[in-house]
Amino acid sequence: MGGRRNGGTAFHPNCPAARLTDTFAPVTDSLAPAPDVLVVRFSAIGDILLATPLLRAIRARYPGARIAVLTKEQYTPLLSHNPHVNEVLGVAPGEGLAAIARRIRGVHYTHLLDLHGNLRTQALRRLAPGPWRSYGKRWLERALLITVKRDIYPAQVPIAERYFEAADGLVGAPDGGPPDFFIGEAADHRATARLSSVGLGHDRPMVSIAPGAAHATKRWPQNYWVDLARRITPTGADVAVLGGPADTELARRIAELGGANVISVAGSLGLQETGAVIRRSEVLIAGDTGVMHMGTGVGTPVVALFGPTVRQFGFFPYRSDAGVVELDLPCRPCSAHGTARCPLGHHRCMRQMVPDLVYASLAKSLA
Repeated sequence: MGGRRNGGTAFHPNCPAARLTDTFAPVTDSLAPAPDVLVVRFSAIGDILLATPLLRAIRARYPGARIAVLTKEQYTPLLSHNPHVNEVLGVAPGEGLAAIARRIRGVHYTHLLDLHGNLRTQALRRLAPGPWRSYGKRWLERALLITVKRDIYPAQVPIAERYFEAADGLVGAPDGGPPDFFIGEAADHRATARLSSVGLGHDRPMVSIAPGAAHATKRWPQNYWVDLARRITPTGADVAVLGGPADTELARRIAELGGANVISVAGSLGLQETGAVIRRSEVLIAGDTGVMHMGTGVGTPVVALFGPTVRQFGFFPYRSDAGVVELDLPCRPCSAHGTARCPLGHHRCMRQMVPDLVYASLAKSLA
């Protein structure tokens, strides 16, 4: 279980880039000023982590650049130990756009990259004028695919690569690497202590599962998770059930019904600690959620379950060791981010994704 891509070292945010790529040659002209870049992406977990290939590219191209990221305070741990970022600016709950704009106007940024691209950031751009750039959201393509199932996407470009549109002229093409989620040493120690306290990962390999999702149509049925956990433990592996505070009860039920060696740590870990647990795992099984991208960010193989959403939207596991389980149904996709209930009432995209299918993909990853 050792040798994950990000290791366990805590990096100082102001240290030089941990790795440079051949794709982006460093600028050596001492007369050329290094850019001062602000990247704005308020939420959520997956979207922020998918921005890290761009951050890595900017750092590789301009080792002396000052790179700041503006995001919601609750998501700052996703970037707190990223060596390609100089500063992570957290937006406190209730902090208004006027206050955020004052913070932006107080710094002379040479590049302002809006990776959120919604009405809120459009208003922010008016309140804090400057050299803003954004990327195409593909609204029309998405709407036609959802409503009439007509696919006019010119290419299936992942979100991580679409973000590079905002930095056109600043950097070149992506380096082909996956997202980055760097884990601090203290968080790794806390995760180790938590796992030890519940008896996970002592002398058995560990598989992590993340049954929760913000939207109900992205959730695999609870009894399927129980069935899968019961299949995993006889192979000699422990099962760690992950999730945030909202997933605590669901995770508790799955662990209780899953039997011995299935234990929930949902609701008891922060983002950094959750990442540390995933990094220790042999594989992560999750839906189309931020936790899935946390797995790709720490270098753990992923089995991803996609129901109402599809590859064209850009959120499939990016450039990583991952398997995707999905069904070819005429009703997919039915939404861009999931909904509270299946529009047709049958939820076949998840209900017909039986545990046999997921276990088969898992067995390939474990092999």
